[in-house]
Amino acid sequence: MRACLHTGKLAFLAILVSGGIVLQILACALYNNWWPMLTVLMYVLLPMPLLFFAGSNGSSLFSESENSWVNATKFLTGASAVGSIAIPVILKHAGVIGWGALAMELSSFFVLVLAIMCYIGMSEDDDYSIL
Repeated sequence: MRACLHTGKLAFLAILVSGGIVLQILACALYNNWWPMLTVLMYVLLPMPLLFFAGSNGSSLFSESENSWVNATKFLTGASAVGSIAIPVILKHAGVIGWGALAMELSSFFVLVLAIMCYIGMSEDDDYSIL
């Protein structure tokens, strides 16, 4: 029974991540404009500070810390997250993309953030690890 529940949770995460990727690609393909793919660079850069600076103690990211590496990790991760929203907004402001592509880009970001938050919630409850 427990294995079925784990399979269902992992399937839900897979559907969320796949949906985010599909929205990202549709934002480009439907409007025949591939500039919104710049956001993918920020999606790739987003977990890098966590992988390089956080180490194996992921719980230190959720508490106040005097460690400068943890603070740098929080700052760089936040800057990447803001960049993931800022790139499509700047492209819309410059007139490079339309409102539909902007809406799909932002919905893609929020679906992927929802997947990350669900994964973190799963890793706190069960035996999944973040790294």
